[in-house]
Amino acid sequence: MDSVKIKAFKTAFPYTVPIGASFIFLGASYGFLMVSKGFSPLYPFFMSLLIFAGSVEFVSVTMLLGSFEPVSAFLAAFMLNARHLFYAVSMLKPYNVPGWKKLYLIFGINSMTKVPDGVDRSCFMLFVTMLNHFYWVAGATLGAVVGSAINFPSEGIEFVLPALFLVIFAEQWLNADAHGAALTGLAASVLCLFIFGTENFMIPAMLMMLL
Repeated sequence: MDSVKIKAFKTAFPYTVPIGASFIFLGASYGFLMVSKGFSPLYPFFMSLLIFAGSVEFVSVTMLLGSFEPVSAFLAAFMLNARHLFYAVSMLKPYNVPGWKKLYLIFGINSMTKVPDGVDRSCFMLFVTMLNHFYWVAGATLGAVVGSAINFPSEGIEFVLPALFLVIFAEQWLNADAHGAALTGLAASVLCLFIFGTENFMIPAMLMMLL
């Protein structure tokens, strides 16, 4: 690894520590949930490595336990991750990096608002995404290994993902000078939840926020 990459890695690492702590905890919850349902620890390892989408991974537990319905599974995964179509609008400029790094950044859907001066931008973004990916896989694997060795109830563990989003929202609310965007998101979500119901409100709400 050359000096440019080493500098980018050393600079990126501290940025990832807070999200790493939450990813390891969330990933461990997912890994524990998988083995509590009778799956081998290899399942959460490979699924966290290849899917890297927490909400889909949690829902996939139910999918794998049910009947084989690939079309329904595809539609469910697409709807759950359709919000990334809207996230991507704000990431077109940050993802303007050369070569294969761009593909991996799209897979990791990570964007830093400001790259420190004197640091290679594409390498910095790449290492942030790689480290976040590593935290998630490590957490899921750790949870699976510990969960396979310890037997205790897993009811309610699925709530860790909504809890993370609530914490992120609260932090952004406290750190923002203006709350127009957050209030718009809340209003759109509540309105679409009332009109379309719990199963179908996500996409209409995202469209309203985008408009």
